[in-house]
Amino acid sequence: MIDGAERAFADRLADAVARKRSQLVVGLDPRLDLLPMELRGEALLGRSAAAAAVVRFCKGIVDAVAPYVVAAKPQSAFFEALGADGVRAFEEVSAHVRAVGLLTIADVKRADIGSTARAYAEAYLAPRDAQPPLADAVTASPFLGYDSVEPFLAACRRYGSGVFFLVRTSNPGAAEVQDLTLSDGRPLWQYVAELVHEWASPLVGEAGLSSVGAVVGATHPRAVSEARRLLPQSPLLLPGVGAQGATPADVARAFTSGPASALVTVSRSVIYAYRETELDWREAAAAEAHRLQQAVWAASGW
Repeated sequence: MIDGAERAFADRLADAVARKRSQLVVGLDPRLDLLPMELRGEALLGRSAAAAAVVRFCKGIVDAVAPYVVAAKPQSAFFEALGADGVRAFEEVSAHVRAVGLLTIADVKRADIGSTARAYAEAYLAPRDAQPPLADAVTASPFLGYDSVEPFLAACRRYGSGVFFLVRTSNPGAAEVQDLTLSDGRPLWQYVAELVHEWASPLVGEAGLSSVGAVVGATHPRAVSEARRLLPQSPLLLPGVGAQGATPADVARAFTSGPASALVTVSRSVIYAYRETELDWREAAAAEAHRLQQAVWAASGW
């Protein structure tokens, strides 16, 4: 249940997936050294010019892939690296994502003590004066415990927002912490998944999915399958398909709770697809997004 007038994130997500027959999310990771040549020169003229180039690039990618994805996931680190100009660019890109009818998942991975977590939740998920929230959902870390995640859960209830908690990430070093064996024999990440399930259960919407989801690396197919069992009502956000080596077949089991029960995030393999073809950077991104949309939908079995 949510308190505000906005529909639950999970229900808006389910609608978008059904309408587009897509479970794809494009990650916006604008690296200056990988921008198309027509923009790379501008990026050398200082932070302001670099931020403007990033905005042009991200808007061009979003426009190109919009028919094939349900959401965009701007990664805040690449924008923050450009200082205040980058923060303004992040806001401009996020507003454009909303303007073209996509959901926005702000990839910020925030977590802190309760009062600071409340500020993070307000920054990204609360309406801003007469403007809508900066994002529909955020990524966040659960490793500081309940008092650090409650503000994000409150935003889900109050504003119809969504949150994806880190559970089993795709980076190689994740095993050093997330795979640690507990006294009962389980890996730590599975205990975290059970906590996320507790937090998710009160926020199940009309579509049968919760607005509280989990980030699980597609590079670990067994973990994806186990996470689906532990989190039957949570949408799984699955990074790792494409440049990190995972394939749509690796995540097929994530969709057993419904077509919208998992989202596949693709970043470098789509936004820099032009580096592997002779196509214009926007055309290359659109072609790769279309290919992956069809492959993921087929693998999901819906």
